[in-house]
Amino acid sequence: MIRPSTSHRECLRPEDQETDMRPHWGHTSSTRMLTQAHVPNLPSSDGAGSTSLSLEGCCRHWSHCDLRVRSGHQRRASAQDRASPSVRIGLAIGTCGSPALSLNMDGQQSNRSHSRSSTDGTSSALSHNPRILSHVSVSTKESLCTKEPQDYASLDRQSHPATIMLCSSKSSQASLVSKEHQLFMEEAYNSAICFKMLQDIATSDPLQLKYITKKLKKMAQRTPNLVMETIHDYFKDNAEISSRHRFRLFQVLQAVIGALDVLEEIWQRNFMQLALEHMTKSTELDDIYQDAASNVLLALCRHSWPAVAKHLETELLTGVFPHRSLLFVMGVLSSQEELLKKEDRESWKELLSQMARKSVPFLNTDVWSKELLWSLTKSSRTQQEHTPEKAFLFTYYGLILQAEEDSSNIRTHLKTLLETSHQWPKQREGIALTVGLVAVRHLDDAWAILEQFGRSTPIKWSLQNLSLKSLEDLRWKWAGSTILLSYGQMAAKAKSHILPWVDNILSRMIFYFRFSSWDETLKQSFLTAIMMLVGAISRSEGAHSYEFSQTSELLECLTTLMEKEPQDTLLTSIRQQAIHIVASLSALRPPMDVDKKSRLLSVCFRSIFALPLLDALEKHSCLFLEPPNIQGLYSQTMEAVDHMLQCFMMQNPTVNELYFLLSHLYVWLASEKAHERQRAVHRCMILFKFLHCKRCLETKENFRRMGQLVAMLGILCQDSDRTIQCLSLEAMGHLYQLLMQQKAEVPEMERETRQELALPDAPGAAFWSSGDQRGALLIPQDMASKNDSIFFMSSNQATKEIMSHLAMTELTDLIWTAIDGLGSTSSSWVQAAADLLSLAIQEHGDNLATVGKMGQAIHHHLCAIQMPQAKESALHVITLLARNHIPELVAAFLDFSTPLDSHSFRLWRALGAEEPASHLVLTVLMAWMQKRPLPSSASDSSACPVEKPHLRSLAAMNTIHELQFAREFKKAVRDTFPQLFLALLAQMHYIMELNQPTEPEQEQKAQESAMPSPQSTSLEALKSLLSTTGHWHDFAHLELQSAWEHFTSIHTYPQAVGLLARAMVQNHCKEIKAIVSYLLPSLQSQQERERKTAILVLIEFLYSPALLEVLSKQAALTVLAQSLQDTCSEIRVASLQGLGNILFHTEKGTLLRGQLPAFLNGFFQNNEAVVVGIMGLVSDILHRLGTEGAGAQSLSIAINARYFFDDERDNIRAAAMALFGDLVATMTDRELTGLRSQVCQSMVPLLLYLKDQCPAVVTQAKFAFYRCAVLLRWQPRHTLFCTLAWETGLSARHFLWTCLMTHSEKEFSIHLSQAINYLHSHHRHIKTWAALFIGYTTCYQPQAVTQMVNDMDTKLLFSTFKDLKKDPEPAIREFATRQLEFLREVSARSKK
Repeated sequence: MIRPSTSHRECLRPEDQETDMRPHWGHTSSTRMLTQAHVPNLPSSDGAGSTSLSLEGCCRHWSHCDLRVRSGHQRRASAQDRASPSVRIGLAIGTCGSPALSLNMDGQQSNRSHSRSSTDGTSSALSHNPRILSHVSVSTKESLCTKEPQDYASLDRQSHPATIMLCSSKSSQASLVSKEHQLFMEEAYNSAICFKMLQDIATSDPLQLKYITKKLKKMAQRTPNLVMETIHDYFKDNAEISSRHRFRLFQVLQAVIGALDVLEEIWQRNFMQLALEHMTKSTELDDIYQDAASNVLLALCRHSWPAVAKHLETELLTGVFPHRSLLFVMGVLSSQEELLKKEDRESWKELLSQMARKSVPFLNTDVWSKELLWSLTKSSRTQQEHTPEKAFLFTYYGLILQAEEDSSNIRTHLKTLLETSHQWPKQREGIALTVGLVAVRHLDDAWAILEQFGRSTPIKWSLQNLSLKSLEDLRWKWAGSTILLSYGQMAAKAKSHILPWVDNILSRMIFYFRFSSWDETLKQSFLTAIMMLVGAISRSEGAHSYEFSQTSELLECLTTLMEKEPQDTLLTSIRQQAIHIVASLSALRPPMDVDKKSRLLSVCFRSIFALPLLDALEKHSCLFLEPPNIQGLYSQTMEAVDHMLQCFMMQNPTVNELYFLLSHLYVWLASEKAHERQRAVHRCMILFKFLHCKRCLETKENFRRMGQLVAMLGILCQDSDRTIQCLSLEAMGHLYQLLMQQKAEVPEMERETRQELALPDAPGAAFWSSGDQRGALLIPQDMASKNDSIFFMSSNQATKEIMSHLAMTELTDLIWTAIDGLGSTSSSWVQAAADLLSLAIQEHGDNLATVGKMGQAIHHHLCAIQMPQAKESALHVITLLARNHIPELVAAFLDFSTPLDSHSFRLWRALGAEEPASHLVLTVLMAWMQKRPLPSSASDSSACPVEKPHLRSLAAMNTIHELQFAREFKKAVRDTFPQLFLALLAQMHYIMELNQPTEPEQEQKAQESAMPSPQSTSLEALKSLLSTTGHWHDFAHLELQSAWEHFTSIHTYPQAVGLLARAMVQNHCKEIKAIVSYLLPSLQSQQERERKTAILVLIEFLYSPALLEVLSKQAALTVLAQSLQDTCSEIRVASLQGLGNILFHTEKGTLLRGQLPAFLNGFFQNNEAVVVGIMGLVSDILHRLGTEGAGAQSLSIAINARYFFDDERDNIRAAAMALFGDLVATMTDRELTGLRSQVCQSMVPLLLYLKDQCPAVVTQAKFAFYRCAVLLRWQPRHTLFCTLAWETGLSARHFLWTCLMTHSEKEFSIHLSQAINYLHSHHRHIKTWAALFIGYTTCYQPQAVTQMVNDMDTKLLFSTFKDLKKDPEPAIREFATRQLEFLREVSARSKK
């Protein structure tokens, strides 16, 4: 019996079981092997004959057995070996003892349904056959296990073979078949399998066909003769198979021949003959059938090239135009170099040239020529593809014309060719190729024909962009493209002969490019032609010494080409090709014009860097049927840019060239868009890496603008995009190494042994995805040498390291670049620039030059910075610069400090943020303020401080005024109070000198309306100095006297200074001693105004006891005596007044006091002016008496002065109140004795006269009231001063009433009676104020009022409040109404 074999699926390897796509033939049962009975023939798929089912069963059985056989044995030289596969199969089966089989191997295939039928009789039939092997020897089995399977169902399996046991029936004796017989059986089996596969090709689907081809190739590699013989016999014995079946057989045969390393000669001859027979055969498959047969011939070229070549030559030179299939073979041979070995390729080229020379006579054959032209111009299947035969024809035609000697014949043929259609791209390329080949030997003819063709009417129409509508017109639309390609091919083929023609060719190319129809076809043809031309030039030995005149025009065309590319798409390689051409042109002479090169770089970078993100580019191509590889195009374009930059550097490896290239990249490094910055910094990194690795940069000269580059990279190292950070840091590392090379700080051996950095696709590299940068590199640490440590530093550390090697000029450049970065519209860029600036100043700010301009630039950008953190960083830079450059910064800041806006103010605050700096800033400002040149002419209205030096003095004053309120300058202002006090007083005099009436009034008004005048600013500066440094008491004296207005005129200036100095003496100012120490140098000043100010202050300070602590009496006399010699009369007069001071004349006090009674009697004269004068004279006497005072006569003065408080004459009332105030001032810190009652009795009159109609009375009433409050030690004194100085209305009156009532409880009755008496006043305002006073008193102390007020007073009050109900002020009317009601209630209660 037969042992069941492993099924087909079980024999497969696990990996094959998952992907087993092989065709399955026959039944899977292993028990059916052969049939004993004759089976009726079934019709085959192609009707080629019949066969026996026994053969099919044999094939079916063997296809499911896992049989391993040895294929390397020697074939037996017997009749069996020479028999056909069908006979061999029959012999093999017959040997096994089968009944006679009817073997008619005509390709008939049994019906599959029949082959899958029941096999019940198979087992018994085999059991009666004594010839069937019952066992296979063990040695044979082991030998079979060492080889690959031969059947196509198991050739790809590597599992162990199963043992095939052919057993007889139980009654039979087992016998062992000999080894030779077994090998014969194996060969028969393989032949059957091969035969069956060839047969099934006709009905196989593409996947099955691919699988069959693969299995036959494997079989051919093991038993080539068997497979070759089977295929040959199949073709021979089955001549009537279908064309489609034969077409597939040719495909399989081509693949099998191509898979063999060696092919016996017999098969070479047989299959060459087979291919030649079918190459020209016409079938329903048209050209593809002939091409399949031709491909067999092409496959044989590897094994029998001489025979194939000889046949091709013979067929081509018959004089009859060759068949298409022959041209197809020659076209494929010409285009696919891998078909031939190197030596065969050379012989083919030589043979092709020989055939072309021998074909020259055919040009004169009319039929041959017309057939050639028709073949060249006939339509292809798709019009877009270039068939091999047509491509060869263009080449062959060109070679023939190249070999032709007759110039007129050449021109005729070229003209005829050019007059064909130019509509299709491949046609244009073929025509250009033919022209180029002709130009190898006949350059003049080719040039002349192209020129003639260019002047033809159709070309002129196409150049004029006339409307082309018909198909006939479309023939010429792209003729310019053909001409361009022809010029390119001429250059490429002519090689060394082209140099003298280059300029002419270029000029023609440029002409057709500019004036032809502008489309993708023209652009691509132009670029292709230029690339061929440039390639030809680069291969010419003398190109580097030859000067080309058209390169600048060509650069302009390339620039225009890139400029007009769509900015939102990347669908073609036009940019890439243009950039490659530019890179090649960089090696030619003359060098590129700098301006054209600059424009080219700008356009190139804009065209590429401004492209959208890679994802957006890919979206634009998603609607294409065959979308281009956008990522590949993008990468190649970027590589082209890198190559161009590297070529520029190789041709001119200087620092200036590097700076030139980088200057065009800077605008993109600072772009607002991350992907644009990323692209630019990537180009920088690649360029630096190239220069570092190639070591081509000349390092003898210093790097130009190195600081700018370091700054840009340092800012980018802090970019918000992670990829940009990494690329920038790597670029900085390469730049650092270039710098070290330039400084020769890296040993030569270490440079040579330094390892190359990893490429972007190196394993182990870290990537970040951002924008269109699919991967960015972090350099692996194990690839870096010791000198590469900068690659592993942080951005700040790397920047510090590079800055440590920069010269001061380069550091300055870096700082300026960072300052410019503050003006960016990108917040992240501004922050990074501010941080870098702060880092640079902190490390290297000590020795910087042009610091003033830097400060001005920072101020300029400060206004636009929106981020608070970035603004603080920029201001911190000013603080750092202030440590060493305060004078320069102050001088620079003064230029924009009039007026002082908020940004300028913050800048000044930053300048004085550190305490020592704030003192120095004020000192420098005072020095500038004291530089007080008078303008040369009043008409000089220039606003520039350089042209008007006096404006710096005004700016310094204005700045000092503002800084007095800054927290950073509080202490410095207090510490420098004496200097500031004297400087501001002198400044006010200087401003009054500037504001002489010679200046036109209209200009004055315009200036005043635009900004505060310098005069008002100087006055405000003095006021703020007093108020912010704790000297508000002195300020109050002048404010309450309205004495500030005296500072507005140069004539009243001495009086104003005297009043201020007097106030300081009366208030016992603590700064008097310090001021006196600065007065003495001022008296020696070269400026008259300073001496004048000093003497005015000094003569008042003579009344202060503190003076003698600094200056002795004798020294004071000496100073005053010296001032008598001053050139200024005012100073001399003031000195005389000082010399008459009571300090130097003690007896003068007695004399003055003795004259007081007479002056007091003069108060009662009728002449108002005399009385006012006498009162003023008494006040002056009190002042001259100084600390000695009026003594016992003080009471008389007080009584007499109070008497005139209620005088009807305004001036006398004012003078009396002023005198009373002066008297009170002399009584400070003394025993009041009887004077206290006079002061208390004067408070209500003074309070009520605050509402006097006369301003002078009000002013003196305020000041006298304040002096009395100071004498009585009222608190809060500052609030009292503010209320008296600036507040009005009921709230202010109520506060003053409260102060009076609070501090004068004992005098309550006196105050109330005084107020009631003022109800009789003739002055309505005084009467109203008295009523309000009584009203407040009544509200808060009703019982006391009722006890003191009689009926007459009550009636007066009622009458007064009734009148107040008619007051124009609403608040007073309401108050009067309430008081009337309250008085009624109080009166009612008192009556009860």
